Amino acid sequence: MPWTPGRYPPSMRYLPPLVRLKAIAIANALLDEGHAEGQSIRIGIAKAKEWATRHEAELSISHPREL
Repeated sequence: MPWTPGRYPPSMRYLPPLVRLKAIAIANALLDEGHAEGQSIRIGIAKAKEWATRHEAELSISHPREL
């Protein structure tokens, strides 16, 4: 079941909004590839956090309150 910015797994609730959007995109892509929901969620969150860490400087300049 694909997720949206308005409907996402409870485990993504406390992610910053930009990180949550990235996690949703990653998890949905994994679902499309045939991964299980739980695995897609876990990987999506982990990869989105890695992405945010790599782009932290850029994100804090453009969206200082969201990280």
